[in-house]
Amino acid sequence: MLHIRGGTVVTADQTMRADVLCSADGKIAQIAPDIETPTQCEVVDAGGLLVMPGGIDPHTHMEMPFMGTIASDDFYTGTAAGLAGGTTSILDFVIPGAGKTLLESWKEWREKARKAAADYGFHVAITHWDDQVHADMATLVNECGVNSFKHFMAYKNALMVEDEAFLHSMRRAGELGALCTVHAENGDAVAYLQQDLLAKGLTGPDAHPLSRPPTVEGEATQRAITLAGLLGVPIYVVHVSTEEATNAIAQARMRGQEVYGEVLPQHLVFDDQVYTGADWLKAARYVMSPPFRAAHHQKALWGGLISGQLHTTATDHCCFCKDQKQAGLDDFTRIPNGTPGIEDRMSVLWHYGVKSGKLSPEQFVALTSTNTARIFNLHPRKGTISVGADADIVLWDASAERTISAATHHQNVDYNIYEGMTVTGLARKTFSNGKLVWDDGDLRPVRGAGRYLERAPYKRPVRYPLA
Repeated sequence: MLHIRGGTVVTADQTMRADVLCSADGKIAQIAPDIETPTQCEVVDAGGLLVMPGGIDPHTHMEMPFMGTIASDDFYTGTAAGLAGGTTSILDFVIPGAGKTLLESWKEWREKARKAAADYGFHVAITHWDDQVHADMATLVNECGVNSFKHFMAYKNALMVEDEAFLHSMRRAGELGALCTVHAENGDAVAYLQQDLLAKGLTGPDAHPLSRPPTVEGEATQRAITLAGLLGVPIYVVHVSTEEATNAIAQARMRGQEVYGEVLPQHLVFDDQVYTGADWLKAARYVMSPPFRAAHHQKALWGGLISGQLHTTATDHCCFCKDQKQAGLDDFTRIPNGTPGIEDRMSVLWHYGVKSGKLSPEQFVALTSTNTARIFNLHPRKGTISVGADADIVLWDASAERTISAATHHQNVDYNIYEGMTVTGLARKTFSNGKLVWDDGDLRPVRGAGRYLERAPYKRPVRYPLA
């Protein structure tokens, strides 16, 4: 048993001084002021610390095959790094391989993830439509604990899904009680702009944001919302990075449409100036999609988070080392897209959100944990400090500082996009299912300790077509 004593419990709904008692099976058993410590119980002093639910990152890509290489963090190293930063669960992505069915691909990802040090679940990507996809979606929802499907509107001739297939998938997901998520960029426009820029001799990382301007994200977001509205099904837009996409989501919600938006902390703090300068390799580290934007877009993203029109924070954690990035030395379209961040998400958001006064601690908990648990049907097992919930708990030091560096991080990548940034707010201790896995600088991950999170279908009504 575990007794966390003397801390301040913070949830998405309230803050209170309370002890937390966890049972031997890794569940929260009691929350109350001044709990009497049972015999043979481990006691942890949380005096001066905030006791918060462990973070849930709803968007990671561990050991993902992509653009001719494989992401450098696997399910063990990546989830272990997350624990060091206070993230105790992830939702990763099953990307069907060539010639493989959705179900075969899900089984492949399950095997890869058995080494995970933290709990994990999956979204499954839909890249085309046929009878087998229709059947596999039902099997995944009803037998495999999957309740969300991913759709890439970008990456033409690779992952991109056409609108007709997208409609079929959304309708099927609605029938099954599953949620569709979408990477919203106009893939045809991106492919056209990429070739145009290369023809003009623009081959470096600074061409990357030019090939994916804000309008291609805004158009695709509006199109995805429109298609979902035709069928009356909910939709979740990943890594929102522009004012245009933020406004499209807010306007849809004002019309009563069920639309959710996700933000990456890196889009809140970096702008498109990271692609300028003579250092090719440094600029290439920031090549991800969607790219970093002009600084004024950050105001819209913060506004969306503060107002509740944007709902979650994720990392799109997809690591590629320096030598992997150099595959695009003469052609920016070949630079593997992705940046690391799972270890730093919560500290960066606390520093720039809570410390700055933009967010309350309760909003921070909602954006890093609770909202994801609710949207993806993990609540109240995850995302809260409540009796019966998993004892995924972070003891958070709101005033401590740390300087982020690749020299000290635990991610399996040889740089950090936040290098040299000093942030306030860090995880002093992290508990995963009641076990201490991060102790103020001492990382104690257990290979294979992570459990697969089966997520039940949603019990929302299917409403299509809209009148």
